[in-house]
Amino acid sequence: MSSRLKSMYNDEIVEAMTKKFGYKNVMEVPKIAKIVINMGVGEAKDNAKVLEVAAKEMETITGQKPVLTKAKNAIANFKIREGMPIGCKVTLRGDKMYEFLDRLVNLALPRVRDFRGINPNAFDGRGNYALGIKEQVIFPEIEYDKIDKVRGMDVIIVTTAKTDEEARELLTCFNMPFAK
Repeated sequence: MSSRLKSMYNDEIVEAMTKKFGYKNVMEVPKIAKIVINMGVGEAKDNAKVLEVAAKEMETITGQKPVLTKAKNAIANFKIREGMPIGCKVTLRGDKMYEFLDRLVNLALPRVRDFRGINPNAFDGRGNYALGIKEQVIFPEIEYDKIDKVRGMDVIIVTTAKTDEEARELLTCFNMPFAK
């Protein structure tokens, strides 16, 4: 699957982006640099097993072992101490990145309840896109009967685009289902 997306990027997307934005060099055409998936697990402060289960689910979804994230500051109101593990994240590059993007666009997002497209305005001003997923069940790798709790995650797509307009066009070429 990933090789199909890569070859599609090399030919069709480069041609379409060059035509629309008038790039003079092929290297100017933006591309997806990496995809970062982050899962914050607030209950991990009370029960360390919860974080292990969340990390295992993330590994199943992405095919890569997640890194545990630790609290930078102590927050008394949330009963969190500095250095306490409170989440996990994965950075995908190369083939795994294209494979995940393909599964996200073609399998996972259409399975979201009442799906009308993703927010076309969730760009950060520098060509990166952030997407929040409310439940990990939308991924076909996760078996609904085996989950203990529905957890959400953040998916950040980092591109080499200079503007949001270029990044939006790049993701549209990858069939990202933006809401009209």
